[in-house]
Amino acid sequence: MDTWDIAGWAGSALVVLSLLQHRVLRFRVLNLVACGILVAFNAALHVWPMAALNALLVLVNTWFVLRLVREMNDSAAFEVFPVQHDDSYLAHVLEVHAADIARFQPDFDQSTLGQTSGCVIYLVQKADETVGVVVLEIQGDTAEVRLDYVTPKYRDFSPGEFVWRRSGMLATKGVRHVITSPRMVNAYYGNVGFRREGDSWVLDA
Repeated sequence: MDTWDIAGWAGSALVVLSLLQHRVLRFRVLNLVACGILVAFNAALHVWPMAALNALLVLVNTWFVLRLVREMNDSAAFEVFPVQHDDSYLAHVLEVHAADIARFQPDFDQSTLGQTSGCVIYLVQKADETVGVVVLEIQGDTAEVRLDYVTPKYRDFSPGEFVWRRSGMLATKGVRHVITSPRMVNAYYGNVGFRREGDSWVLDA
């Protein structure tokens, strides 16, 4: 097997791998690299129709990657909406993503929502798409994070930066301190201004 054979197989494998991605930015980046490899492969073999097709896909993927990168830190891209604990759409979102939620926050129990007066719930939206769910238990000026979930598609973005720093949802509730659950898996809070305290993360808003 020569070098170009290896390149052809590698490019094809990357195309398949890209199609298996849930995260939209990761999909575009992998597909961009795969198409770039296949441009060179097909050009080396003088298969010009396929080289042209992959070159066009490189341009399309590049445009999408640049747009997605611009949106990553765009506070206007996201919104937060308060919802009630018995909201039917909230129940649908939590049910659809139940297994994924349990993987990242195993101590979250949907059945306890609304049992206390301090429980507040937000849906994080991007246009008409649901990006995630935030559940807080507020006592005085302190909020404990009971759930902070982002759907797989948007984990390459920065909804957490928007939620905790730019949305204003903490200020409207008079929250000055946020404490996360110690059982969160792969917590990202160090990247958005939280500090580590024991097994939890703390934000002074």
